[in-house]
Formats: sequence, C-alpha cells, structure tokens
Amino acid sequence: MRRHFEDAEDELKSRLLHMGSLAETMVHEAVRGLSERNVAALDRVFDAEHEVNRLHIEIDDRCFKIIALHQPAASDLRFLMASIKINSDLERIADQAVNVSENARILLGLPRLERQLLDIPRMCDLAKSMVKDSITAFVRKDVELARQVVERDNEEDKLKSQAFHELMQLMQSDSSTIQRALGLILIARNLERIADHATNIAEDVIFMVLGKDIRHAAEQEALPPA
Repeated sequence: MRRHFEDAEDELKSRLLHMGSLAETMVHEAVRGLSERNVAALDRVFDAEHEVNRLHIEIDDRCFKIIALHQPAASDLRFLMASIKINSDLERIADQAVNVSENARILLGLPRLERQLLDIPRMCDLAKSMVKDSITAFVRKDVELARQVVERDNEEDKLKSQAFHELMQLMQSDSSTIQRALGLILIARNLERIADHATNIAEDVIFMVLGKDIRHAAEQEALPPA
C-alpha cells in the first residue's frame, strides 16, 4: 500500500513540476513579447494557457483521488494539501502571465517609449527564478531554498515601487506617455503578483515539511501574549 502511495506522490510531483515549468515559460514569453515587440511570443502565452488549465483540473483530481484511496495522515496529508494549494498558485501565475501578454499586446500598438522598460526585465527575471526555485523546493522538500524565495519577495516589491515611481514622474512630465506608462504599471503589478504566488508556494513547502505556518509571521510576533 505504501509503495502505491509513493508512486502516486512521484507522479503528482512530476505533473506539478511540468506545470511550474509551463508557468515560468509563460512569464518569460510574455515579457519577451513586450521587450522585443514579438507578437508570436505573446501568442505562445495564450496557447500555453489551455495546457495549464487542463493540468489544474487534472492535478486537483489526482490529489482528491489519493486522499480518498489512501486516507493519508500527518506529513502525507500535508503534502497533498500543499499540492492542491500550489496547483492553484501555479494556475494564477499563468493567469498573470496572460494579463502581461494582454497589456503588452496593447502597448505594441503604440509608439515605443523613449525610455527603456525600467526595472520590468529585472522584475521578470526575479519572478521567474522565484517560481522555479519554489517548485524545486517543493520537489526536493528543501526548506532552506523555500526560505530564500520568501526573502526575495521584498526585492520584487522594491523593484515594483521603483518602476511605479519613475513611470508616475514620466506621466507628470509628458502627458503623451500616460497610456503607455499606465500599461507598464499594470505589467509591473502583474509581475509583483507572480512573485507573491511564488512566495505562497514557498510558504506551503515550509508548512509541508515542518508543519509550521509562517504566513503573517511578523504580525503574529507583534501580537501581545494572550
């Protein structure tokens, strides 16, 4: 019986790893489409969304069947609950990549801004690395790598704030840039949310391995004793 559960666990990890790779690629292609003004790259993001949606349903179904057939307890149950939550976050990462592509498609119909894309390529690289590392941490049950992902979320927040500040200044100095700058602000927000979902995955890994919920840890530590 245990062997059957381990086989099911390995297959589930494989499917989540595949879904994570797809989501990471979608983020890359979305920003590539924007930076290189490459419509084909944006089209690949929309095409990949269908596969991610299919995997989303398949993985949830696998988790529910494993729970029903094996009635797992303790760490095995935490693994399955984490898998369900991670599956949801990966689907949302893919949705954010689609949002980036939709905003990028609008921007490609407008003249390019004289300024570079500010911190958006850096935000993309950081978000992709966070997604990749969070899934790797899940597969390897690597708590230290998961903690590193959580810590990098602050860097993504700073990059988004810097991009927002610079784009606001650009709009104030030149009203003709407003539509294009607003589009880039939305894309920066999409990338920040991708990083947030990667952070959620990393937090789920820590809970899965240690049984410790670190969400809102700072707020909880600030609370006075009961």
